[in-house]
Amino acid sequence: MSRAQQPSRRTVLAVAVAAAVAGGTAPAAAAAQRPATDADDPAAAQVRPIDYHAWTTYHEWRLGAAQGVRAVSGARPGVVIGTPAGRSDYTDPHTGTTATWEYAVWTAPVHRLSVPATEVVASWNAHTPAGTWLQVELQGAYSDGTQTPWYVMGRWAAGDQDIKRTSVDGQADGKSAVSTDTLAIDDASTGLRLTSYRLRLTLYRKPGTRLTPTVWRLGAMGSDIPDRFTVPASTPGLAQELSVPRYSQEIHKGQYPEYDNGGEAWCSPTSSQMIVEYWGGRLTPEQLAWVDPSYADPQVDNAARFTYDYQYQGCGNWPFNAAYAATFQGLQGVVTRLASLTDLETLIAAGIPAITSQSFLKTELTGAGYGTAGHLMTVIGFTADGDVIANDPASPGDDAVRRVYLRREFENIWLRTKRYNASGKVVSGTGGVCYLYFPARPSPRQRKALAAVGVR
Repeated sequence: MSRAQQPSRRTVLAVAVAAAVAGGTAPAAAAAQRPATDADDPAAAQVRPIDYHAWTTYHEWRLGAAQGVRAVSGARPGVVIGTPAGRSDYTDPHTGTTATWEYAVWTAPVHRLSVPATEVVASWNAHTPAGTWLQVELQGAYSDGTQTPWYVMGRWAAGDQDIKRTSVDGQADGKSAVSTDTLAIDDASTGLRLTSYRLRLTLYRKPGTRLTPTVWRLGAMGSDIPDRFTVPASTPGLAQELSVPRYSQEIHKGQYPEYDNGGEAWCSPTSSQMIVEYWGGRLTPEQLAWVDPSYADPQVDNAARFTYDYQYQGCGNWPFNAAYAATFQGLQGVVTRLASLTDLETLIAAGIPAITSQSFLKTELTGAGYGTAGHLMTVIGFTADGDVIANDPASPGDDAVRRVYLRREFENIWLRTKRYNASGKVVSGTGGVCYLYFPARPSPRQRKALAAVGVR
């Protein structure tokens, strides 16, 4: 489980939820969503409350405003440092070290959200060799005609020797705020929404070198998920199981406590490593040489170290996990939301597993044997009855990781936006958040499945 005994990082959202409940506002019901097909009403597809958009092609990189960066073509187009725009000092808040860096900046065109959003989460895929790092910022436009400040959505490097990868706390303007990796409207009940946004990417390198980060994908997911304690039941439509490696976080309990007190909190990197290896990603003995050789599954320890957010003090930063997955050759990763279990079935049918984020009481998920304020697990298939087959890292050993959870229970704990915790207090749910990792060059079937859930 991920920091299960601590308040959710999204408790800021629960304040508005609790106020609505206290005022007698009934939770809004949401119609069950499913991927659009040729037979669907085109207007129905427009009600999907999720907008994921990314810049990935050479043409798209050329559309941005460039200060010292240049677009590169090839099998995997991206942006790199060309002639740096200047130098700046950065004091790492987690080491106290100040260093001077050359930098270059790429600013995306304005993206108008297809659905005005209450939340936005950015994610990226990049290569950052030693001596380089990057920063991602987002500026949103409100429905009242004003704008947010430029919010830092992450300072990131694949390694941890040059800077400590970090989210940034304390960012707010009285209308919205950033909680770790999520920009959220403070009070959605006012009707205020984000109607568009810009992303800004700053690439850094050691002065006097020819080093450069390369960024292949930069995007964000905006959403306006209706407030709901329960979601409509979906109809089973697939019986299929993918062969995904099984790793337990629990066997790492107490290992490397500097990374969020060890394996007890490593659900996110453990899940990430399962899917990385499903797609063929492997770590070399040299990369794993730092791990105590007596530890089983050292790649899980490695994933924890290299997804760790030094501000959040945990390994559950969503875009940091997606970025970690994309450090493996031939892989890309995004953070988005899905609208239904039917969306998951669409992905599984194309061979794409998904990492889902959920929170629940022990009594709300039969067979789990625990409750959690936030937990990641890997959905790998569906039974003939439509129940969810999940690799649940909160298992006593690797051989116990494969679980079957009741469809109705699973879809509710994953897709709801509010719930009651063990004390009876109204708190937030994740509303269908997931990580998707897939090939840099998807097959036609995979591209079609990804497009059906809004990822291109």
